[in-house]
Amino acid sequence: MAKESSFDIVSSVDMQEVDNAYGQAKKELAQRYDLKDSGSSIDLDKAKKTLTIVAPADFVVGQIKDIISSKLFKRGIDMTAVKWGNNENASGGMVRCVGSIVEGIDRETAGVINKDIKAQKFKAKVQIEQDKLRVSSASRDTLQEVIAFVKSKDYGQPLQFENYR
Repeated sequence: MAKESSFDIVSSVDMQEVDNAYGQAKKELAQRYDLKDSGSSIDLDKAKKTLTIVAPADFVVGQIKDIISSKLFKRGIDMTAVKWGNNENASGGMVRCVGSIVEGIDRETAGVINKDIKAQKFKAKVQIEQDKLRVSSASRDTLQEVIAFVKSKDYGQPLQFENYR
């Protein structure tokens, strides 16, 4: 029997690039004339993988989200990697918005990807392993078809394909 080939479907974010984008956004926030003295701030918690915006109004929160998004995009981070929560009231009449950085594929999304691949009747096996999926098949062409299929779908988070062998 032929040796099986495989690859992993993962969802990862380069936190160093997120940190760099955060630094650039913080610098722009301090320099822009319309935001400079507004009392707005951005915080990055690397351990919890969250971005926190505090601003005087919802409109200003939206402007700061745009700044962060543009900096992340320029650094090659997919926009679906940050899930923004709802704006909530903070102390002093300010508004707070917390965005969490998506890392890894959760069980529910992994199940949906698995089900979609099996529904296409590819001759491939899919295994869910912690926060990634391993796809294996005897045919490399089948694996290429699976990659093309998964790329064509939207699962609400960035996906990468690693360890193709």
